[in-house]
Amino acid sequence: MYTEKALSNTIFPTKLLLEKMSKRKELKTNYLIFLGTGGARVVVFKQILASGGMWLSLEGTNLYLDPGPGALVKCRNKKLDPTKLHGILLSHKHLDHSADINVMIEAMTEGGFKPRGVVFAPRDALDKDPVIFQYLRNYVAEIISLEEGKFYSFGKIKLQTPIRHIHGVETYGVNFYTSRFTFSYIADTRYFPEITDHYRGDILLLNIVRLEPSNLDHLSLADAKKIIASVKPKGAILSHFGMTVLRAKPFLLAQQLTQELGIKIIAAQDGMQLDLEEITG
Repeated sequence: MYTEKALSNTIFPTKLLLEKMSKRKELKTNYLIFLGTGGARVVVFKQILASGGMWLSLEGTNLYLDPGPGALVKCRNKKLDPTKLHGILLSHKHLDHSADINVMIEAMTEGGFKPRGVVFAPRDALDKDPVIFQYLRNYVAEIISLEEGKFYSFGKIKLQTPIRHIHGVETYGVNFYTSRFTFSYIADTRYFPEITDHYRGDILLLNIVRLEPSNLDHLSLADAKKIIASVKPKGAILSHFGMTVLRAKPFLLAQQLTQELGIKIIAAQDGMQLDLEEITG
């Protein structure tokens, strides 16, 4: 039987290996920091893994992706300064992705005393049962409603929300276009064949909650394998793990996929920092 303590000691590499990873050379201009890799109810509510989302920096533009429960705390623990953010993006309004959206807006704008930044969010996160408080909306420079098939200019990069996902609420993944590479984030969704046509990034980040396919609106490991095999990116990252994936040990699953597909697959870990240029190089 797996206990929370046992899982924390077995699902990822040893502490020594993690310490070596944390001493890697300083990150450059294109990097991703995981402030939480937990998905699904049990993992998030028990905080078996953190659920703070991700800090993405591309060509000098800093964007916080899916600030779930604990985002601000995890951000400060990593000595990341929210006032350096240029924007915040919600793939959808489920709490494991949006619970800290309001406090992150407060932090980004210094309580509204320095209005700044852009918030990207689906329309139903703003209008129908909204998750962003009305009083905070004037704190930011702009709020942009995400729509299917749209492109958005943001700093030196472009964003695209290519297709609406099959999920319980309005949900979008994102393609990020830089001058050097394309980075695709496939957020929560049920698998559908057309998905591989819309996310052709040099790097793929996939949320996988389940080990095996199910009737839930989430990708499984088998779904991720099909997507990666079809897209053939330079590298792929797995995150947002549910209990069935944790029990199977994500880093071992990533190693197995790497061997089977001949593509470097990384299992994200809480606090992991990835130099995206190293993956594409």
